[in-house]
Amino acid sequence: MPPQLQSQNQSGPRILQGDLSTLSSAVREFVEANVTLCQPESLHICDGSDEENRAILTQLEEQGMIKKLTKYENCWLARTDPRDVARVESKTVIVTRDQRDTVPTPLEGGVSQLGRWMSQEELDKAMAQRFPGCMKGRTMYVIPFSMGPVGSPLSKIGVELTDSPYVVASMRVMTRMGKAVLSALGTGDFVRCLHSVGCPLPLKKPLVNNWPCNPEQTLIAHIPDRRQIVSFGSGYGGNSLLGKKCFALRIASRIAKEEGWLAEHMLILGITNPSGEKKYMAAAFPSACGKTNLAMLCPTLPGWKVECVGDDIAWMKFDDQGNLRAINPENGFFGVAPGTSAKTNPNAMATIIKNTIFTNVAETSEGGVHWEGMDEALPEGVTITSWKNKPWSSKDGEPCAHPNSRFCTPADQCPIIDPLWESPEGVPIEAIIFGGRRPEGVPLVYEAFSWQHGVFVGAAMRSEATAAAEHKGKVIMNDPFAMRPFFGYNFGQYLSHWLSMADRPGAKLPKIFHVNWFRKSPTAGFLWPGFGDNIRVLDWMFRRVNGEAGAMPSAVGYLPGHGSLNLQGLKGKVDLDELFSLDQEFWQQEVEDVGKYFTTQVNDDLPNEVARQLELLQHRVNQM
Repeated sequence: MPPQLQSQNQSGPRILQGDLSTLSSAVREFVEANVTLCQPESLHICDGSDEENRAILTQLEEQGMIKKLTKYENCWLARTDPRDVARVESKTVIVTRDQRDTVPTPLEGGVSQLGRWMSQEELDKAMAQRFPGCMKGRTMYVIPFSMGPVGSPLSKIGVELTDSPYVVASMRVMTRMGKAVLSALGTGDFVRCLHSVGCPLPLKKPLVNNWPCNPEQTLIAHIPDRRQIVSFGSGYGGNSLLGKKCFALRIASRIAKEEGWLAEHMLILGITNPSGEKKYMAAAFPSACGKTNLAMLCPTLPGWKVECVGDDIAWMKFDDQGNLRAINPENGFFGVAPGTSAKTNPNAMATIIKNTIFTNVAETSEGGVHWEGMDEALPEGVTITSWKNKPWSSKDGEPCAHPNSRFCTPADQCPIIDPLWESPEGVPIEAIIFGGRRPEGVPLVYEAFSWQHGVFVGAAMRSEATAAAEHKGKVIMNDPFAMRPFFGYNFGQYLSHWLSMADRPGAKLPKIFHVNWFRKSPTAGFLWPGFGDNIRVLDWMFRRVNGEAGAMPSAVGYLPGHGSLNLQGLKGKVDLDELFSLDQEFWQQEVEDVGKYFTTQVNDDLPNEVARQLELLQHRVNQM
């Protein structure tokens, strides 16, 4: 049943679990100040235990926020209010003293696509309109969490205060959370995270799907100078699990700039060749470009093995020997469900059959899940209920699962999780891969000529837009470093920070590559089979890192030399000439589009070296 209202007594909230006096003075002050502000009825300090998790899930079930999926072990389905289904970029802001600390000043007063700035005064006003009394009648949960293995020198700690038990259950999957984190924190520094669904009790209007949210008032604000995140009005993961994009990318990228490391929207994979040699690679793709699929690749080349360190975020720092060491700061996968199948990602499918929270997928009458692209024929007589909680059939003309529906699942359940995925010192990165969804013009793979050229390639990334944010339709969008919605500070300074890595004494800089699995022929669909066959591209990169594979310089970078891509056993015919063709007119337009983007969006903050790399590309294209 829904939480019951009790009168707010003067002595503060009832303590349901934990002891305020055991918290460090800084954590206690943070909690007490926000108890005064938000006025919760009760307080629960999370310990991360199995018992606590079971109680939270039971409570969510009683409130009708989640439903047990009887076909699997300890799996649950949440259906959100249809107005609360994705990150809301238009309401996600960075608060700094000067606007230019957050975003470059666009040319001639245009609107920046590289983040949204809010002044401290505006934020104070917005918070005063939203947060006072926002948790009345509800429990405030105190979630101490570690991004990265507890105690790792690369890890950082946060404390999230939330009135959403769904957030508690999800944060337990996505982060290391509970007692051990408080012990590791001691009196140290932490990122302060405050979240409310913005629905104090008693409710002013009925909930949709028993899902509390307040879309009209949604605001997700980051205050990097204070190491603080505040989020109001949305229960959706990207807006409410504040360890994820908010901390691990927006706040962390700013900390990384100050401390000399990199916080990136990248998967990390380990790849072992048939003779047992292993390397680690990191890759940045925009949403819906097959990031999780690559992180959990099933190789079609015999003798190769791919293992997963992480599928979304990488924190990378050079060690004393000059190796770029990376950790996955997360503890789980928050993956897009549609398109995930036994064909596209068998390892993900094996990961999610227990201890998983699904959100906005469809449900089968046998207590299972369903979504577009699952490619599983349903048994006779099994029916589907859509994410909107209505009976569904394929004739309905709309998807059964929301395009941005998710699974939230523990990483250690992945059958190919890397043995070093929780290594405190991180894994050594030898290659960085950029990529996007480019139906035409961009070859399957090329290697950057240098670190500086590689930074330019990342800056010039473009891709067909996706469903993870509120953008509609298929349009080629600039998504530099796949970080466009996640920069924690001025993108021009971010590029300078990346370029500065080349000036580190003794740094072993990874090779940088660009891939495009999605090139289409005008007549015959995709030119490359993708999925498990992408190992053939990774194999070439692996050999390039070892100085073994052939390559030919081209206008855009080094392309695989004739016969250097291993196509043995490839099913079907692949037209390599078309896959690697470079059309001068296309690339002249690309140079123009990228140049225009740099001029209008990055403007005076574009580093000279990136501008020089664009000129060099233009020169090479004109020579084609």
